[in-house]
Amino acid sequence: MTWTPVSPQPPPPSSRYKMAAPTPLLAVRESSGTSLRCGPPACEQTSSFQRDTKKSKYIAFSKDGSLFGWCNGEKVSVLKVADSTYLQSLDLPKIAMLDFSPLGSVLVTWQPYVKTQDNPQGEPNLQLWNLHTGAILKSFYQKKAQGWCPSWSDDESIAVRNVNNELHFFENNAFDNIANKLHLQKVSDFALSPGPQPSKVAVYVPGSKGTPSFVRLYQYPNFGGPSSALANRSFFKADKVTLLWNKKATAVLVTASTEVDKTGASYYGEQTLHYLGVDGESAVVQLPKNGPIYDVAWSPNSSEFCVVYGFMPAKATVFNLKCSPIFDFGTGPRNAGFYSPQGHLLVLAGFGNLRGQMEVWDVKKYKQVSKPQAPDATHFSWCPDGEHIVTATCSPRLRVCNGYRIWHYTGTVLHQEQAPEGGELWEVQWQPFPEGTFPERPVRYQAVPTELGGTEPKPSQAYRPPALRNQPASPITKLHEEEPPQNLKPGSTGDKPLSKTALKNQRKREAKKAAKQEMKSDASEEPVDPAPADSAPNQPAPTSGDPETDKKIRNLKKKLKAIEQLKDQQAAGKPLQKNQVEKIKMEPQLLQEIENLELGL
Repeated sequence: MTWTPVSPQPPPPSSRYKMAAPTPLLAVRESSGTSLRCGPPACEQTSSFQRDTKKSKYIAFSKDGSLFGWCNGEKVSVLKVADSTYLQSLDLPKIAMLDFSPLGSVLVTWQPYVKTQDNPQGEPNLQLWNLHTGAILKSFYQKKAQGWCPSWSDDESIAVRNVNNELHFFENNAFDNIANKLHLQKVSDFALSPGPQPSKVAVYVPGSKGTPSFVRLYQYPNFGGPSSALANRSFFKADKVTLLWNKKATAVLVTASTEVDKTGASYYGEQTLHYLGVDGESAVVQLPKNGPIYDVAWSPNSSEFCVVYGFMPAKATVFNLKCSPIFDFGTGPRNAGFYSPQGHLLVLAGFGNLRGQMEVWDVKKYKQVSKPQAPDATHFSWCPDGEHIVTATCSPRLRVCNGYRIWHYTGTVLHQEQAPEGGELWEVQWQPFPEGTFPERPVRYQAVPTELGGTEPKPSQAYRPPALRNQPASPITKLHEEEPPQNLKPGSTGDKPLSKTALKNQRKREAKKAAKQEMKSDASEEPVDPAPADSAPNQPAPTSGDPETDKKIRNLKKKLKAIEQLKDQQAAGKPLQKNQVEKIKMEPQLLQEIENLELGL
């Protein structure tokens, strides 16, 4: 392996960025090679970077965006983005992944672990390189690709790895000596806090033999035991967790998931959301709608977070640090949420098996800005300027229609590019910038003019089977009706906040109004024989013609009414017995039975 001579260290990022208004670059990795493209308004390949025509396995920017690295099956190359000169080049054809330490002083490379008959131990496959001297700082064994890269504090004073279910801490990039260890029963996952010192770490230990799983927060290096933990929360039903720190490192959100829902209510297994604060507070985040948790996102202000959850159409709700809802976006075809880097905008989107509908919201006014659509998108990311986004259809998730689009958040497409016939797009990645490089700009609601236009979807009515058209809304049709957005902040609705009963009644009125509008739409599409003038007001509910079937429907609706009462009690904080909780879980089954009976199935 050979290194090229080390060129002079680049000037600090802050001095470079003050020279001119920066334009974020977009790294594109595809079957035809790796390139760097200018962001809007140019959206073209940079002339200073010569496209690498070899197929890259992995690309990465340093945290401040000053360095760009990639591996192409022959070499690992590190480029200074400012002038497109090579900082280092390493002959390592087997490297599969690479990354940088937060200050760009260490390059980390990983290749698949291999052992042979002649070498049953194998060779160390994780290397840490000093980027400025070309020396190897340390080599480790890292058999699994999951969690392959060490985690650093932002100032690089601490680095941590999970080794055989215990955490090893290193200080000041001295990897020959383990400065501290954190050993619990079996640490399965961890997350080091962002921001300045003192660093904190969240650790997850899965339960076993009837004991609950738990997550604890510690402040480095105080690892004396449970009593030294900043916060602790235990829970059952967790095969894995996702740990998410907020930007100020004051709290962690824990999404606990099981692979299988034993009740059979969900294909996605079961998920619960927990909150832990470094002040010792912890709680379960109560979600008003049953179903999977698709996404959780902290606002950059660290004082609120958004959760996308529930059976489709999914709900999206913003909560404060007391885990109280402050705004409900209603329901819609969505499974992801993305805050802008400045925190002033929020995009709710439905990707994957959904049709790519995006809702752009001004989160200060809680007002919708635009509603563009990106069909078949598999990737979304905000540009660091908080003005633009990129969506992409990438292989291997989808091998057709590969390409990417650059948008303005008002819903217009500024640039789009498709992979050539027979080619594939694998990844797009924005160049990051230090915090504060791009200040927040006032939100605009008028679409930015562009030759490519926008993709606002045409309004459509919810589908209703022919047998249910022109009939009053029933619990079946309500199951698929969209709920409108609702501001839940105290005082947001007038002189005083609405009570829970008033909110419930308001939602009923809105649902009734929406049902009437839908009936009018159905009536305009299909001719209906006019009813006698005196029969409409007091006309009894339509029957199936079979008294026995009508009786079954009435009994099932009584059970649904009882479940609604139990759900109201649960929402009011009243603890329910086990059999009452089981009754609530029966709601989808009862609704399906009613639907089958009403349709004569």
